[in-house]
Amino acid sequence: MADMLSTGVSGLLAAQIGLSTVSHNVANANTDGYSRQLVSFGARLPEGQANYYVGTGVNTVAVQRAYSQFLNSSLWSASSGQGRASAMNSLTGQLNNQLSGSSNLQTSLDSFYGAVQDMANAPSDAASRQVLLARAGGLASTFRALSGQFNQLSGQVQQQIGDTVDSINSDSQSIARLNGLIRSSQATDGTPPADLLDQRDALVKKLAGQVGISVVPQNDNTISVFVGNGQALVTGTEAHALGTAPNVYDATRREVVGAASGNVLSGRLGGGTLGALLDFRSNVLDPAQNQLGRTAQALASAFNAQHAQGADLQGKLGGTFFDVAGPTVQAAATNSGSGTLDASIGNIGALTGKDYVLSYDGSNWSMRDTNGGSVALSGSGTSVDPFIAAGLSLVVGGSANVGDSFRVQPSRNAAAGFSVAIDDPDKIAAAAPLKATAAAGNTGTAAPTISISDGSDANLFNSSSVVFASATSYSVDGGPAQVFTPGQPIVHNGWSMQLSGAPQAGDSFGVQANSNAQGDNSNALMLGKVANLGVLDGGVTSAGRAYGQLVSQVGSAGALASDDLTTQTAVYHQAMSSQQSVSGVNLDEEAANLLRYQQAYQASAQVISTANNIFSALLSAVRG
Repeated sequence: MADMLSTGVSGLLAAQIGLSTVSHNVANANTDGYSRQLVSFGARLPEGQANYYVGTGVNTVAVQRAYSQFLNSSLWSASSGQGRASAMNSLTGQLNNQLSGSSNLQTSLDSFYGAVQDMANAPSDAASRQVLLARAGGLASTFRALSGQFNQLSGQVQQQIGDTVDSINSDSQSIARLNGLIRSSQATDGTPPADLLDQRDALVKKLAGQVGISVVPQNDNTISVFVGNGQALVTGTEAHALGTAPNVYDATRREVVGAASGNVLSGRLGGGTLGALLDFRSNVLDPAQNQLGRTAQALASAFNAQHAQGADLQGKLGGTFFDVAGPTVQAAATNSGSGTLDASIGNIGALTGKDYVLSYDGSNWSMRDTNGGSVALSGSGTSVDPFIAAGLSLVVGGSANVGDSFRVQPSRNAAAGFSVAIDDPDKIAAAAPLKATAAAGNTGTAAPTISISDGSDANLFNSSSVVFASATSYSVDGGPAQVFTPGQPIVHNGWSMQLSGAPQAGDSFGVQANSNAQGDNSNALMLGKVANLGVLDGGVTSAGRAYGQLVSQVGSAGALASDDLTTQTAVYHQAMSSQQSVSGVNLDEEAANLLRYQQAYQASAQVISTANNIFSALLSAVRG
């Protein structure tokens, strides 16, 4: 006969487990990462009688969490995307704030060129010249301040990379430890403890927020975690640490590496905070620093060139007005030879804003840009015949070995070294050093424009006369006849005269020193036009426009980051909502379950009580 007492006890124990599970769910309703747990019951095998079977009670089959691998994987992916978007939005926001803050370069440029115009209006006025030097000093300070802020942000990024790698390693160790606990704590039917699984999933979600990962479940209920192109973070109970190492060219720049292998992973990591840090550094901050440097180089080059065409208050040719740092050359730490590299700017209009690596294969040098694209080299690399590439002039020396390389950063540190080269307002070259005049009796339409081609020529300030024997032939100071080609300048004694229009036979032009250096503003007016003078990108981009491009590219990166954050946050919330619809605790549902199990418990207790009464009555009857 079936055991009524045993059946009642099985129901009582099953209801008790149900009550305990519901209580556990309610207690963890606000626990992050907790998955509600469900009790599975199964009827015991019935006991066979003559022509029928009698049930023998209930077994508690399992206590499992409500879980969807697909939804959890989607949540981890969304967490990675949101972590990256949040970090990128914060970093680009800082960069935008620096450009729009008190060190706004456009304001300094406007103030400087305003002072140039004021000096042009009163070239002999000492006060206007002093103000111009002060504005030039302020402009230089702004360049250096912005460069310093960019460098400070770069240092912050390096620190955050190290901190994030440390956090990733800590979480990886915790996941490996939980893998061990889960494997050793599995129930006899192979079901692992639900709470340990939740703890591990919470760590995986946190890890995904720090770096893009892929998770591979194993047959023993452990998981393996990988980053990049297969770099393992966790396999079974082993954690494989990431590390940081100095960049091969720049010891102040951290690269993410595999701690055991030493292989550089920086270019292969995406997603999460770490992916954002590496992406921001390479694709936003580095180009911004280069563009700021290009702006400084363009301004210095254009202003210095025009300043050299003028004369100061003593009648001397204008010298360098702005100093600016040239290209930075960094030898690879792995170089084994004694090779050296000197780099200078040969053609500022050909600068691209990229960095380059010059490598030696044992017989030839080759050059690639930061994107890995090949760059054509001309020349032999000697001081007489330097390599020419991307606006650079490169001279190699010493004895390089196979595999040696150098990184060239044409503009990265230019703004940091931007300064005013003169401190005497009298040395500002506002006047034209020479005058070119057409004779009154000329019959042609040619009009002369004079410029300095060689300021070191000892005869520069000597008076000269250019006389045309015909429309295509001229002589200078009674010298031999020379062929005149329209559009080509006449060069003599360090000056260059360009004629617009057409000269005729008998026309003459005089060149003499400017005796009115004190009151002349010819070169000051030309200095004012430098603001809109195309210098970069083949001579189409001015310094001011280059700065505008910098503001635009940083602003665009910030806008994209903000939009991406909005999108990724929505994706994350949707993934979280979907995951919680399966795994989240619903207190109304748990209240209903609590009542159901309570009633089952009470009913089972009543069965046990009835069985006990029947047994007592039976004993009494037997005893008589």
